[in-house]
Amino acid sequence: MRRTTFKVLGIGFVAIGLIGAVLPLLPTTIFFILAAGCFAKSSPELEARILAHPRFGPSVRNWRDHGVIPPKAKLFALGGMTIGYVVFYVTANPVLWLALTAGAVILACAAFVASRPSHPKTDD
Repeated sequence: MRRTTFKVLGIGFVAIGLIGAVLPLLPTTIFFILAAGCFAKSSPELEARILAHPRFGPSVRNWRDHGVIPPKAKLFALGGMTIGYVVFYVTANPVLWLALTAGAVILACAAFVASRPSHPKTDD
């Protein structure tokens, strides 16, 4: 049951990742990272296919092995968070405590993304 659950989740994450490859505002790589994690617990063959994928494999491997978020991905993530918060604030007109709470959560997420290395460390 556990293996099946992880496999179904992995397939779902791949589907969302593929949709994100076509829709400009939906991220892609994070869903392939999540799918690879699910497949690691359920289907080594599917995990290997993601890791070997020519487009998404390197990003997934860099995250898994080094915690790397490339500069372009950081820029898109931070920009998306900023735009998302502005849209939330303008359209929802939240009460002060909700606006501050949402802002604090987004700032924490932004700090995490910004603090990740941009390139794998080289052993010089």
